[in-house]
Amino acid sequence: MTKIKAFFACAFVLSLLIVPGCRKDTSNQKRYDLKGKVMAVERDKHLITVAHEEVKDYMPAMTMPFTLRDDWAFDVLTSGDQITATLVVDGTESWLENIVITQESTDTNAPGPSGIVEAKEGAELPDYGLINQNGEPIHLGQYRGKTLLLTFIYTRCPIPEYCTLMSQNFAQIDTELSKQPELYQKTHLLSISIDPDYDTPAVLRSYGAAHTGKYGDEKFTHWEFATGTKDQIKGVAQFFGLRYYADADQIVHGLRTVIVKPDGKVAKVYRDNAWKPEDVVAELQKLKQ
Repeated sequence: MTKIKAFFACAFVLSLLIVPGCRKDTSNQKRYDLKGKVMAVERDKHLITVAHEEVKDYMPAMTMPFTLRDDWAFDVLTSGDQITATLVVDGTESWLENIVITQESTDTNAPGPSGIVEAKEGAELPDYGLINQNGEPIHLGQYRGKTLLLTFIYTRCPIPEYCTLMSQNFAQIDTELSKQPELYQKTHLLSISIDPDYDTPAVLRSYGAAHTGKYGDEKFTHWEFATGTKDQIKGVAQFFGLRYYADADQIVHGLRTVIVKPDGKVAKVYRDNAWKPEDVVAELQKLKQ
């Protein structure tokens, strides 16, 4: 049975198993057509990474992981498959369904880039140069002497579990730290965009001020937003293990949130979105001691 036939057969069987009256309320769900190429398959995490085209009325072309809820899909998907799917967004969750393989991979032995090196705890953070929301050059070495908390985002990202959640978490952390003046003075927050073509300093300034809630009064003295050239962004992103696909000329939109100690060495790396603001604040308090 071909992959495409297997998909339709499984989808048909599953549809027969759905019991009317036991269905989840879908009135708030939004659905979008998605088309792209599978770059990586992670069955243990229920994720596939897809280099997708622009999702009309929702998000620009990007390479990022998506959740798949059906185990059977992982039996037929391989890296390199061209697919169409439905992106479902339901409140704080999103996933892909109705996947169809439009063109099978011709190279199943190449699931993704090789040689990826990810910074480990204790690694020294290079003095990467960037540009902040005011259009001013900054470099990561200037934050030595303070505990630096950084993450990666892009302002057009609509996926609720990714950039939106990261920025909401940072906003909570920023607010909580402001209640502890001594800790506030010894910490700094930095959100780095992986979409430098769109996320200009002006765009980041507006985005950041909206998330702090201070708008025109925001001075960005404690929480900054940074962009840069593609090479600058690529350098710092790859240092923390975010993958870069040269064919698509873009960074995979993964998740990395990092705590860097005042001496410039990596203290902790969060590789998913499961961390909570209160946990990070607790880690920052420990480093202060």
